[in-house]
Amino acid sequence: MLNFTAECDYVLETKNINRLILGGWTGRDADAVETHIVELEELGVARPKSVPTFFRMSRDRITTGKVIEVSGPDTSGEVEFVIVNSPKNGLLLGVGSDHTDRKLETVSVCQSKQICEKVIAPVFWNFEEVHGHWDSLILRSFIYEDGKRITYQEGSVDSMLHVDTLLADYKVYSGSSFGMSDVIMRGTISAIGGIRSSSRFEFEIEDPILGRKISHHYKITTLPIPI
Repeated sequence: MLNFTAECDYVLETKNINRLILGGWTGRDADAVETHIVELEELGVARPKSVPTFFRMSRDRITTGKVIEVSGPDTSGEVEFVIVNSPKNGLLLGVGSDHTDRKLETVSVCQSKQICEKVIAPVFWNFEEVHGHWDSLILRSFIYEDGKRITYQEGSVDSMLHVDTLLADYKVYSGSSFGMSDVIMRGTISAIGGIRSSSRFEFEIEDPILGRKISHHYKITTLPIPI
Protein backbone atom coordinates (compact mmCIF):
# COMPACT_ATOMS: atom_id res chain seq x y z
CA MET A 1 0.00 0.00 0.00
CA LEU A 2 1.23 3.51 -0.82
CA ASN A 3 0.43 5.80 2.08
CA PHE A 4 0.04 9.48 1.20
CA THR A 5 -1.79 10.49 4.39
CA ALA A 6 1.11 12.49 5.87
CA GLU A 7 0.52 15.51 3.62
CA CYS A 8 -2.75 15.13 1.78
CA ASP A 9 -4.88 12.60 3.67
CA TYR A 10 -4.91 10.23 0.74
CA VAL A 11 -4.19 6.52 0.65
CA LEU A 12 -3.54 4.81 -2.66
CA GLU A 13 -3.33 1.03 -2.83
CA THR A 14 -1.18 -0.40 -5.58
CA LYS A 15 -4.07 -2.49 -6.85
CA ASN A 16 -6.05 0.72 -7.43
CA ILE A 17 -3.43 2.33 -9.66
CA ASN A 18 -4.78 2.53 -13.18
CA ARG A 19 -1.61 3.13 -15.21
CA LEU A 20 2.07 3.73 -14.48
CA ILE A 21 3.66 5.95 -17.13
CA LEU A 22 7.29 6.95 -17.47
CA GLY A 23 8.21 10.10 -19.36
CA GLY A 24 11.60 10.23 -21.04
CA TRP A 25 13.56 13.07 -22.62
CA THR A 26 11.07 15.60 -21.27
CA GLY A 27 13.47 18.46 -20.67
CA ARG A 28 12.42 22.05 -21.43
CA ASP A 29 15.90 22.95 -22.66
CA ALA A 30 16.74 21.24 -25.95
CA ASP A 31 20.48 21.46 -25.21
CA ALA A 32 20.04 19.74 -21.84
CA VAL A 33 17.96 16.99 -23.45
CA GLU A 34 20.69 16.51 -26.02
CA THR A 35 23.29 16.26 -23.23
CA HIS A 36 21.33 13.45 -21.58
CA ILE A 37 20.84 11.67 -24.91
CA VAL A 38 24.60 11.81 -25.53
CA GLU A 39 25.20 10.64 -21.96
CA LEU A 40 23.11 7.55 -22.69
CA GLU A 41 24.66 7.05 -26.12
CA GLU A 42 28.02 6.71 -24.40
CA LEU A 43 26.52 3.69 -22.63
CA GLY A 44 25.31 2.25 -25.93
CA VAL A 45 21.69 3.44 -25.71
CA ALA A 46 20.13 4.38 -29.04
CA ARG A 47 18.64 7.81 -29.55
CA PRO A 48 14.87 8.06 -28.98
CA LYS A 49 12.68 8.14 -32.06
CA SER A 50 10.64 10.99 -30.61
CA VAL A 51 11.11 13.61 -27.89
CA PRO A 52 9.46 13.41 -25.43
CA THR A 53 8.75 9.68 -25.21
CA PHE A 54 6.39 7.86 -22.84
CA PHE A 55 6.55 4.25 -21.62
CA ARG A 56 3.77 2.19 -20.05
CA MET A 57 5.04 0.13 -17.13
CA SER A 58 3.45 -2.55 -15.00
CA ARG A 59 1.82 -0.83 -12.03
CA ASP A 60 3.21 -3.45 -9.64
CA ARG A 61 6.69 -2.02 -10.27
CA ILE A 62 5.87 0.83 -7.81
CA THR A 63 7.18 0.48 -4.27
CA THR A 64 7.83 2.72 -1.27
CA GLY A 65 10.21 0.13 0.17
CA LYS A 66 13.80 0.82 1.17
CA VAL A 67 15.40 -2.26 -0.40
CA ILE A 68 15.18 -3.52 -3.96
CA GLU A 69 16.76 -6.56 -5.59
CA VAL A 70 18.30 -6.35 -9.06
CA SER A 71 19.98 -8.77 -11.44
CA GLY A 72 23.66 -8.00 -11.92
CA PRO A 73 25.75 -4.92 -11.15
CA ASP A 74 24.72 -2.69 -14.06
CA THR A 75 21.77 -0.79 -12.60
CA SER A 76 21.35 2.71 -11.24
CA GLY A 77 18.70 5.08 -9.94
CA GLU A 78 17.65 8.50 -11.20
CA VAL A 79 15.58 11.10 -9.39
CA GLU A 80 12.28 12.18 -10.95
CA PHE A 81 9.17 13.99 -9.83
CA VAL A 82 6.01 11.89 -9.62
CA ILE A 83 2.46 13.02 -10.39
CA VAL A 84 -0.60 11.10 -9.18
CA ASN A 85 -4.11 11.87 -10.42
CA SER A 86 -6.01 11.30 -7.21
CA PRO A 87 -9.80 10.82 -7.46
CA LYS A 88 -10.13 12.48 -4.05
CA ASN A 89 -7.48 15.22 -4.03
CA GLY A 90 -6.70 15.99 -7.67
CA LEU A 91 -3.09 16.14 -8.81
CA LEU A 92 -0.49 15.20 -6.20
CA LEU A 93 3.26 15.80 -6.45
CA GLY A 94 5.96 13.54 -5.09
CA VAL A 95 9.41 12.25 -5.89
CA GLY A 96 10.78 8.89 -6.94
CA SER A 97 13.60 6.98 -8.60
CA ASP A 98 13.30 5.33 -11.98
CA HIS A 99 15.79 2.56 -11.28
CA THR A 100 17.06 1.14 -14.58
CA ASP A 101 19.16 -1.76 -15.84
CA ARG A 102 21.83 0.06 -17.86
CA LYS A 103 23.12 -3.04 -19.63
CA LEU A 104 19.66 -4.04 -20.80
CA GLU A 105 19.01 -0.41 -21.75
CA THR A 106 21.39 -0.82 -24.70
CA VAL A 107 19.02 -3.49 -26.03
CA SER A 108 15.61 -2.08 -25.03
CA VAL A 109 14.96 1.08 -23.02
CA CYS A 110 11.43 -0.07 -22.18
CA GLN A 111 12.52 -3.49 -20.91
CA SER A 112 15.41 -2.00 -18.93
CA LYS A 113 12.93 0.08 -16.97
CA GLN A 114 10.29 -2.62 -16.62
CA ILE A 115 12.75 -5.04 -15.04
CA CYS A 116 13.49 -2.73 -12.07
CA GLU A 117 11.20 -1.41 -9.36
CA LYS A 118 10.27 2.26 -9.24
CA VAL A 119 10.86 3.53 -5.73
CA ILE A 120 8.77 6.51 -4.64
CA ALA A 121 8.65 8.47 -1.39
CA PRO A 122 5.45 7.82 0.59
CA VAL A 123 4.69 11.54 1.14
CA PHE A 124 2.98 13.68 -1.51
CA TRP A 125 2.07 17.37 -1.77
CA ASN A 126 -1.02 18.86 -3.36
CA PHE A 127 0.12 20.08 -6.76
CA GLU A 128 -1.89 23.30 -6.48
CA GLU A 129 0.32 24.33 -3.55
CA VAL A 130 3.37 24.50 -5.83
CA HIS A 131 1.81 25.36 -9.17
CA GLY A 132 2.51 29.09 -8.79
CA HIS A 133 6.21 28.60 -8.02
CA TRP A 134 6.84 25.37 -9.91
CA ASP A 135 10.15 26.45 -11.41
CA SER A 136 11.62 26.99 -7.92
CA LEU A 137 11.45 23.29 -7.02
CA ILE A 138 14.77 21.44 -6.82
CA LEU A 139 15.55 17.76 -7.42
CA ARG A 140 18.61 16.04 -5.92
CA SER A 141 20.02 12.57 -5.60
CA PHE A 142 23.02 11.08 -3.81
CA ILE A 143 25.11 7.94 -4.19
CA TYR A 144 27.92 6.42 -2.15
CA GLU A 145 31.44 5.90 -3.48
CA ASP A 146 34.34 4.69 -1.33
CA GLY A 147 32.11 5.14 1.70
CA LYS A 148 31.42 8.79 0.93
CA ARG A 149 28.05 10.37 0.18
CA ILE A 150 28.28 12.18 -3.17
CA THR A 151 25.81 14.47 -4.89
CA TYR A 152 24.82 12.56 -8.02
CA GLN A 153 22.15 14.84 -9.50
CA GLU A 154 20.99 18.34 -8.70
CA GLY A 155 18.88 20.82 -10.62
CA SER A 156 15.79 22.95 -10.71
CA VAL A 157 12.66 21.62 -12.39
CA ASP A 158 12.76 24.73 -14.58
CA SER A 159 14.91 22.61 -16.88
CA MET A 160 11.96 20.25 -17.36
CA LEU A 161 8.62 20.54 -19.08
CA HIS A 162 5.99 22.05 -16.79
CA VAL A 163 3.47 19.48 -15.60
CA ASP A 164 0.71 21.12 -17.63
CA THR A 165 2.82 20.78 -20.80
CA LEU A 166 3.93 17.26 -19.89
CA LEU A 167 0.37 16.01 -19.53
CA ALA A 168 -0.66 17.74 -22.75
CA ASP A 169 2.25 16.11 -24.58
CA TYR A 170 1.27 12.74 -23.14
CA LYS A 171 -2.25 13.14 -24.52
CA VAL A 172 -0.87 13.91 -27.98
CA TYR A 173 1.64 11.04 -27.80
CA SER A 174 -0.73 8.36 -26.51
CA GLY A 175 -4.11 9.56 -27.72
CA SER A 176 -5.49 9.36 -24.17
CA SER A 177 -5.69 11.73 -21.23
CA PHE A 178 -3.91 11.34 -17.90
CA GLY A 179 -6.76 9.54 -16.17
CA MET A 180 -7.93 9.00 -12.62
CA SER A 181 -5.52 6.93 -10.50
CA ASP A 182 -2.82 7.24 -13.15
CA VAL A 183 0.78 7.78 -12.04
CA ILE A 184 3.43 9.45 -14.18
CA MET A 185 7.16 9.73 -13.51
CA ARG A 186 8.89 12.19 -15.76
CA GLY A 187 12.43 12.05 -17.17
CA THR A 188 15.50 12.86 -15.13
CA ILE A 189 18.38 15.35 -15.08
CA SER A 190 21.98 14.62 -16.00
CA ALA A 191 24.21 12.76 -13.58
CA ILE A 192 27.21 14.65 -12.22
CA GLY A 193 30.27 12.72 -13.39
CA GLY A 194 28.29 10.29 -15.52
CA ILE A 195 25.82 7.46 -14.92
CA ARG A 196 27.08 4.79 -12.52
CA SER A 197 25.92 2.26 -9.95
CA SER A 198 25.78 2.53 -6.18
CA SER A 199 24.70 0.23 -3.37
CA ARG A 200 22.48 2.99 -1.93
CA PHE A 201 20.45 5.70 -3.63
CA GLU A 202 18.98 8.76 -1.94
CA PHE A 203 16.67 11.28 -3.58
CA GLU A 204 14.64 14.35 -2.70
CA ILE A 205 12.52 17.22 -3.94
CA GLU A 206 12.83 20.58 -2.21
CA ASP A 207 10.34 23.43 -2.12
CA PRO A 208 12.44 26.45 -1.03
CA ILE A 209 9.46 28.80 -1.20
CA LEU A 210 7.38 26.91 1.38
CA GLY A 211 10.48 25.60 3.17
CA ARG A 212 9.85 21.87 2.93
CA LYS A 213 11.36 18.76 1.42
CA ILE A 214 10.40 15.18 0.58
CA SER A 215 13.26 12.69 0.90
CA HIS A 216 13.56 8.94 0.53
CA HIS A 217 16.29 6.33 0.11
CA TYR A 218 16.79 2.67 -0.69
CA LYS A 219 19.49 0.05 -0.78
CA ILE A 220 20.21 -2.04 -3.84
CA THR A 221 20.81 -5.76 -3.35
CA THR A 222 22.58 -7.23 -6.37
CA LEU A 223 21.62 -10.80 -7.18
CA PRO A 224 24.24 -12.98 -8.87
CA ILE A 225 23.76 -13.93 -12.50
CA PRO A 226 24.60 -17.64 -13.10
CA ILE A 227 27.40 -18.21 -15.58
